[in-house]
Amino acid sequence: MAKIDHIGIAVKSLAGAKSIYEKLGLTPSPEETVEQEQVRVVMVPVGESRLELLEATSENSAIAKFIAKRGEGLHHVCLRVPDLPAAVERLKKDGVRLVSEEIKTGAGGHKYVFVHPASSGGVLLELVQE
Repeated sequence: MAKIDHIGIAVKSLAGAKSIYEKLGLTPSPEETVEQEQVRVVMVPVGESRLELLEATSENSAIAKFIAKRGEGLHHVCLRVPDLPAAVERLKKDGVRLVSEEIKTGAGGHKYVFVHPASSGGVLLELVQE
């Protein structure tokens, strides 16, 4: 059964963005850089889920382009699935459009893949291995 792993939020500055959560008594994780995605990431635990704050490290990153086009805000919703390779194969078989069919390794060593918004009601959907 899938569960919400995190909600990704594109921000211009991690330092500025995480302060509101700290003021609410939440404890953001240390910053982590994901070179292949050209982002710095901070996770903010909230109940059984997390908020993922994403800051671009390059003007060419997907986050920088997102902010330039839409401004800061909700970037993606991430679901944790029990068997990521099986989920990807099932989606491909059913004709679901993926941003990339390659399962990648991201922040915290998590394996992930993105479902294109065209196949998920206009929302970028990330799937991670449980």
